Amino acid sequence: MKLIYIVPNINNEGGVARVLSTKINYLIEKFDYEIHIVTQNNGNFPLFYDFNKNINYHDITLKGNLLFFLYSYKMQLNNLFDKIKPNHIVVVDNGIKAFFVPLFFSIKRNILLEIHSSIYLEENPNGNVIWSMLKRKFKLMLCAKFTTTVFETIENQQEWSCKNAKIITNPLWFSADTRSNLQNKKVIAVARHTYEKGLDRLLKIWSKIITSHPDWHLDIYGSSDNSFDLGQLVAELKLSKHCTLYEPSKKIEREYLNVSIFALTSRFEAFGMVLIEAMESGLPCIAYDCPCGPRTIIKNNQNGFLIKDGKDEEYISKLNQLIENDDLRIQMGKNATNSVKKYDLEIVMKQWKALFEN
Repeated sequence: MKLIYIVPNINNEGGVARVLSTKINYLIEKFDYEIHIVTQNNGNFPLFYDFNKNINYHDITLKGNLLFFLYSYKMQLNNLFDKIKPNHIVVVDNGIKAFFVPLFFSIKRNILLEIHSSIYLEENPNGNVIWSMLKRKFKLMLCAKFTTTVFETIENQQEWSCKNAKIITNPLWFSADTRSNLQNKKVIAVARHTYEKGLDRLLKIWSKIITSHPDWHLDIYGSSDNSFDLGQLVAELKLSKHCTLYEPSKKIEREYLNVSIFALTSRFEAFGMVLIEAMESGLPCIAYDCPCGPRTIIKNNQNGFLIKDGKDEEYISKLNQLIENDDLRIQMGKNATNSVKKYDLEIVMKQWKALFEN
């Protein structure tokens, strides 16, 4: 089986790159697939995650105005595909240019689209609302042009209203040998510093938490962004002694073992890979019920707390409850570990193999 993955870049520390490295490595090592990855504008070096040495890398240059950009994109992809002759093309890019790919070819090809974002991903109070709405409608219209569109949850599929759909969840990329004892007075969050991930909401919540629990600390791991300055907000809220901002860790599974609670305050999620990572490590989780991933993973009052989106006071109350009640943390942590067995790598990859080979 010969596959081409089209993705903007794989040289970052994001969840998509993590999932891709896990899945592609498995396809090569277990099923002996031939894998080609096509990135854009030097998007395959240097790599943050470990990708199998047998992967064939291709990088194309895209620049210029929209028409030249799309024409160049089309010609370079056609040249590659005519040379490689893949069984399937897998597009892992939820940006607007990706939705043109099925229109680029004069002959019918098997083209799969992986959706790793909420349909509302690009909404931002500081952005162009009309342009965001037009892009959303365009994506919804062209989604039907793909042979199959793969979603991570049923809720995500419903959000996109895409009929040619298949649900395959993200896999867990590690299996924990040990789990947190849930005694360290620490809460962890793992996310990019972007509007979508809502870490500004978490910092405001944490400023209320420490009034009752000044001995607890918040650790945030994620790539910083000058356009979304969390450091400034930490200073404004006087949290420098109660919160530490870390750059992404290649060994994040080790960090989960040193904390007692996982907190997610995203505004949009397609899935929430970090939730199942934390649960595999034995952590109870608390998250807003945002569109639309956390509700698939968190069973409220069982393996964590799912808070109505935007209800800060409820979030604060439940986080306080987890901080103050050791027995509750321990029970929810056990439930969390048991609840993520369905994300086992072998189970998920059998579904991908069946999809490709059918």
